Amino acid sequence: MSGREGGKKKPLKAPKKESKEMDEDDLAHKQKLKEQQKALQEAKAKATQKGPLTQGGIKKSGKK
Repeated sequence: MSGREGGKKKPLKAPKKESKEMDEDDLAHKQKLKEQQKALQEAKAKATQKGPLTQGGIKKSGKK
């Protein structure tokens, strides 16, 4: 009994994908996604500067 025969077999390697040529639509789409990502990052930075919106935490009633 050899140790390598049993158990899980390694998956076959997938062939490398060919680099495809990008047309104008693909480039425009990538640019749009990049701009959206940048706007999202700026919004995150702006939101973290102001601090949390709620200051109260858990509200407790006056009853004990």
